[in-house]
Amino acid sequence: MRTEPDVGSDREPLARLLGAAEAAVDAGVGWLTEAGDEWSKRRFKASGEEVTDADAEVERRITRVLREHAPGIPVVGEETDREEGDSVPSRCWLLDPIDGTMNFTRGAPLYAVSLGLVDGGEPALGVLHAPALNRRWSTGPDTDAAPGTEEAPSTEEAGEGAREVSRAVVGVTGAGDVHSPSGRLLTALLDEAYRVRMQGCMSLDLIGVAEGWQDACVCVGAKPWDVAAGVALLRRRGWTVLDGDGRPYAFGAPVLVAGNGPLARELASLCRARIR
Repeated sequence: MRTEPDVGSDREPLARLLGAAEAAVDAGVGWLTEAGDEWSKRRFKASGEEVTDADAEVERRITRVLREHAPGIPVVGEETDREEGDSVPSRCWLLDPIDGTMNFTRGAPLYAVSLGLVDGGEPALGVLHAPALNRRWSTGPDTDAAPGTEEAPSTEEAGEGAREVSRAVVGVTGAGDVHSPSGRLLTALLDEAYRVRMQGCMSLDLIGVAEGWQDACVCVGAKPWDVAAGVALLRRRGWTVLDGDGRPYAFGAPVLVAGNGPLARELASLCRARIR
């Protein structure tokens, strides 16, 4: 997905915008935790993805707060009407109101509200909240480094987990049927990784790497709003986030891999061999 030239004049410091993001997520999560069961009834988009009235309502409430606190920055949400392939502004909010809707509709706890800020086309800050787990993660107060820069530890030092696939617990999200390219990748991982985990929530797979629940993750077919917040958080903490060709991940790449440097590069090599 392309990014557009930044034509806005809004250049608030990222630390202030993190406060706006926290307030917006508070508004969405506060409502979601009190919403009745009627909000979680599923229906299907034209794409076949599940969606609920709660997805749309959380997006509406978060968007309203962001427009109050940062009116010059557009909000691009998963439920926003757009043409497929529309570009993402180089400075915007990217919002997934409920990442893991399939889990949410079934009463499973692995879903999250994910809000990221893109600046200069790169994930710059992020706030993720898992309401059923009562957990929140953010890029933290020291957010005024240039987007894409890394603060200690370095990408080679981040994490103390496995450094090779054969010893790694790897999360996978977005795999298709067994005959699809992503299905072939999953088959390879089942053969080669120490363990494979499938949580059904991309943002929590990324958090799992940051927190050490798993050594690495592979996200197939990620949309920008699925991963913007998690990528910002991982890079801030010094983790390596690549595409399937081993380059720094950019929105629109068909595969995202994240982990420590050696493990992420080995996973990217596996992707090159399997997703073609």
